[in-house]
Amino acid sequence: MGITVKKLQLDQIEAILFDNEKIILDKEALTNVKEGFDFLKKFSEEKLIYGINTGFGPMAQYRVSDEFRSQLQYNIIRSHSTGTGNVVPPMYVKAIMLARLSTFLQGYSGIHPEIVNLLVEFINHDITPLIFEHGSVGASGDLVQLAHIALCLIGEGEVIYEDKRQPTKPVMDKLGLKPIQMYIREGLALCNGTSAMTGIGLINLIYSQKLLDLGIIASCMINEITASFDDYFSLELNRTKLHPGQIAVAEKMRKTLSGTQRIRKREDFFYQHRTEEEYIKDKVQEYYSLRCVPQILGPVWDEISNAETVLLHEVNSAGDNPIVDRVAGNVFHGGNFHGDYVAFEMDKLKIAITKLTMLAERQMNYLFHDRINNILPPFVNLGVKGLNYGLQAAQFTATSTTAESQTLSNPMYVHSIPNNNDNQDIVSMGTNAALITKTVIENGFQVMSIHFMAIVQAIDYLHIQDKLSVVGKEFYSDIRAFFPVFIEDTPKYEDIERMNQYLKGKKLTKNI
Repeated sequence: MGITVKKLQLDQIEAILFDNEKIILDKEALTNVKEGFDFLKKFSEEKLIYGINTGFGPMAQYRVSDEFRSQLQYNIIRSHSTGTGNVVPPMYVKAIMLARLSTFLQGYSGIHPEIVNLLVEFINHDITPLIFEHGSVGASGDLVQLAHIALCLIGEGEVIYEDKRQPTKPVMDKLGLKPIQMYIREGLALCNGTSAMTGIGLINLIYSQKLLDLGIIASCMINEITASFDDYFSLELNRTKLHPGQIAVAEKMRKTLSGTQRIRKREDFFYQHRTEEEYIKDKVQEYYSLRCVPQILGPVWDEISNAETVLLHEVNSAGDNPIVDRVAGNVFHGGNFHGDYVAFEMDKLKIAITKLTMLAERQMNYLFHDRINNILPPFVNLGVKGLNYGLQAAQFTATSTTAESQTLSNPMYVHSIPNNNDNQDIVSMGTNAALITKTVIENGFQVMSIHFMAIVQAIDYLHIQDKLSVVGKEFYSDIRAFFPVFIEDTPKYEDIERMNQYLKGKKLTKNI
């Protein structure tokens, strides 16, 4: 069994990265790679082509003699392995290699087939090159991060294998793998493109989809806790607004709340009889964080949907320079390595996830604030007020983490700084945008973890666990299996991490 890679779909990407499915190369795609290499080998004879017999970047004005062509390709890899900062986690590196593999399989890179074969071996054996967060401006592609991957493919540098950081060559020897050779432009092709920002972006996308689903489920459960009215997420109300995301979120809320005994119908309380009281005890309309979920999470839904379109376009595109077109019989110089599409989308995505996080934090504040909700003790404290503190301090963590995401949501897309002797005079900063989005998403899961802790405590205080929706009961039971109801004060940092891992790993039903 395995996944045949030709044109990647999101479910395939998720299976390879999260479920460790193995890759099988599509024969037609591999043929395209070979034909592209054969064409370039013949076409490049006696011609001046960037990166084959010229220097790189502003050094392109210098011709490189034929005797140094192979050395030139090694030089770009070694000279550009200059990353610093935190080590990129293995799953993200795997995603970057998958994105680079997909680019090569389009057949426009002119590289030798052994490159794609070795990339597949690295991915399938979970050999992840050691790469670092800092280095890319996202415009001649992700040169530095991709150079570190290329460095390992030539048998140099370091990898993480079997959870250990170690030199590349002994790992390859152990598995019977041989370093790639430089034939025509393999060094440039390996370094040149948007694969780092795209690979990181794809994982961001998958986690964002999960966070959105969790945000909808949490919103449904808090509406059950407060016994809200059903018109907030009704078909009739939400179809009067034409935004697809709002309509979809409302529909998902209705499905998620299937079987609940806690949601009320407005007509039963206000439309069936005349109301004479000057002060109405029942809340006529809930706070916005409960009532406006479709309107708040609808734009998040739409942005995640757009991000999926952009990232799938990017991962299945040719992102090199120059483009080797064997069908047209020509080599085209341009800027397909430029990361603006991904950079712009990552900035929009992190804003969307920050807003989702803000909604969770506000809903949590509603649960904690007894003078607002009027049904729960402060901080869902099930112990003695003043002696015990419930989740009071956990709110500090959630609020400060949300604030960090708000600051991080400033865009990278417009932070171009010219460099490279002004050859790269306008750049995308796409990898920075993707990495910051990664942090915002991690923050979102941390806040959501505390939010779900508060939700289940509130459910226990009200004794309503048997009246929840089918989905609500499932989440309540899952969480209580590892996070029991608590009264006495205990350290909560390990509970938060367990909740975080549960939410990240939870398989959510797609059709809800």
